[in-house]
Amino acid sequence: MRTAFRSLGLIVLSLTGCHQAPSDTSGSPAIVGAWIVRAPDTSDSNLMGAWVADAGGFKGKVIEITADRTTHQFVSRGEISFALKVSGNAFSGTAHAVFYDVNGRQVRGPLQARLEGERVLP
Repeated sequence: MRTAFRSLGLIVLSLTGCHQAPSDTSGSPAIVGAWIVRAPDTSDSNLMGAWVADAGGFKGKVIEITADRTTHQFVSRGEISFALKVSGNAFSGTAHAVFYDVNGRQVRGPLQARLEGERVLP
């Protein structure tokens, strides 16, 4: 049985910040950058959130506003917590999500998924 996030698919996630965290050779925290993230399904959506260093990796939470692919009308607000480890230009980890309707009532979840990401390079 496949447990999937209805609203996550191939997304580009930009993670910036000035937190003290494990660094790459440039001195920036290893998570800083833009990432292509693979998780099940797709939608029109917008993600924003925050992260902190955590035991050699990172944890954080993003809020996703999901829109219908055809009408572009509001579908749900997702609260997605994640934990991941960065290795060079890739990361892997897990995510846990709960989705709410326009009135704040839970409509889906909790759901869990594996995350895989690849850094966007110039």
